[in-house]
Amino acid sequence: MDSKQQQRVRKKRGWHRNAVTVGVVVLVGCFFLMNWWMLFRIQEPGRSRGLKYRFLRTNSTTIHIREELRKLGKGKRLHKTIYARLLAKAAHALAEGQNKPEPKDLWEEPYMIAASSWKPYAQHRNWEPSEENKGYIMVSANGGINQQRVAVCNAVAVARLLNATLVLPKFLYSSVWRDVSQFGDIYQEEHFINYLRLDIRIVKELPLELQSLDLEAIGSVVTDVDIVKEAKPSFYLKYILPILHLNRVIHFVGFGNRLASDPIPFQLQRLRCRCNFHALRFVPNIQETGALLIQRMRQNATHSGLLDHYLVGPFADSKMKHERSRAGKASRYLALHLRFEIDMVAHSLCDFGGGEEERQELEAYRKIHFPALMELKKTTKLPSSAALKSEGLCPLMPEETVLMLAALGFNRKTRIFLAGAHIYGGKSRLAALTNLFPNLITKESLLSSHEIEPFMNFSSQLAALDFIGCTAANVFAMTDSGSQLSSLVSGYRIYYGGGKMPTIRPNKRRLADIFLKNDTIEWKVFEKRVRKAVRQTKRVFSRPTGRSVYRYPRCDECMFNATESVAGKGS
Repeated sequence: MDSKQQQRVRKKRGWHRNAVTVGVVVLVGCFFLMNWWMLFRIQEPGRSRGLKYRFLRTNSTTIHIREELRKLGKGKRLHKTIYARLLAKAAHALAEGQNKPEPKDLWEEPYMIAASSWKPYAQHRNWEPSEENKGYIMVSANGGINQQRVAVCNAVAVARLLNATLVLPKFLYSSVWRDVSQFGDIYQEEHFINYLRLDIRIVKELPLELQSLDLEAIGSVVTDVDIVKEAKPSFYLKYILPILHLNRVIHFVGFGNRLASDPIPFQLQRLRCRCNFHALRFVPNIQETGALLIQRMRQNATHSGLLDHYLVGPFADSKMKHERSRAGKASRYLALHLRFEIDMVAHSLCDFGGGEEERQELEAYRKIHFPALMELKKTTKLPSSAALKSEGLCPLMPEETVLMLAALGFNRKTRIFLAGAHIYGGKSRLAALTNLFPNLITKESLLSSHEIEPFMNFSSQLAALDFIGCTAANVFAMTDSGSQLSSLVSGYRIYYGGGKMPTIRPNKRRLADIFLKNDTIEWKVFEKRVRKAVRQTKRVFSRPTGRSVYRYPRCDECMFNATESVAGKGS
């Protein structure tokens, strides 16, 4: 072969190599272009028919997911994005799955037959009204609306136990909640008094001859310090009843969780359930606004939900009559209680990626609000943040919550009602959640300023609206099973839901183990493990001994199990 031919061969081979290289570059470029396009699409705000929602401002961003995540991890921010890799994979999966059907049982109870066999039964009484009146019980309940609700139901049980008349409960003003609302601002007084009249006698005020007594001077003021936590009925009979006999009145101040879950006489336990699920009914203005809220969350559906009548009374029907008739299937929504306020974050002693700035801020908050915890830190070696997280004792971060929802298979178009307010870290902390699920709505963004204005300075009344929005949802997801709101909402959904109102109650210990593999785990494996961990918490079981009937009403005192009844007759 002469030199000219060799030169031509070399040029031809070089051209082939260049063509292959160019081809590879084009293919890689196409891949990144497609990936960019999908991530860009996922940033487009979701569209909904009918009512035009005012979504959280974070949703209006046009920054790409990857760029947003990168920014969250840079600069002087409150936190860094720990899960950037998994969040990018979640964004990709949501973009790919926009038109795919969601998992079959995502919006249903996986054990519906077993769950639906339990029926409400606390309204049934097997005793006569208490004829005796050994004195009067006054209660000043502390905490927020959910702690106060539990205190009221416990006070009703104690009043029956001691054969005493209950004075309509008062609510203490809290420097944390800053709400002056009293019982009558939240619950219907007459319904409460009349519904329980066959159980206990309830009056609005002490008799005139007792109003002038100095209760503290005569030893009739009893605080939480004076009562052991989870006190048994025998405690009240031994230590409180003699004071009642002597002074005719007892004032429980700061009355919280001071009555044990067990052992309690059967009918007394049923009375607690009767109070929580039947006697406490929200006042009309809260019911009316709550009905408006759930109606809009369902995009003006033409029929009410399973729990609407119990939550909003006559407004469940009246609101529908005034809304425009719509064809098609009712719109469903997911309610999310993101328990990530600063008090929860600070008390947990966990690390949330904010470095020294976060540590100093939370330490300063603890010194003001949790002095006992600060003293404990000085004298006791407490577990590290990593150890607390591995045991499932840290609140789920918004980033972890959005990863859980995405892994479970919720579509990015899902409407999410976000309960609560003042998320620690503000909008930047919520960015991952609002970017991946843009149809995220709060009561403040759903209601007009005129509609929500009457409640704005009353945190307990706002919390009542959250309670309604969460309880009426097709699916309710909690992030902390120890939260009073989450406990009361999930219990209410069990009691009245007929096995058709699923609740997502994550096992944080299992999730922590999955999240530890953030840097290596593939999305399909992550999905599979998260779904398994969450499904295991949905099993149907009777109330465990010692656990709250408000959260676990599946027990003979509160509910009737039709399956067990049929089995008993056949045996």
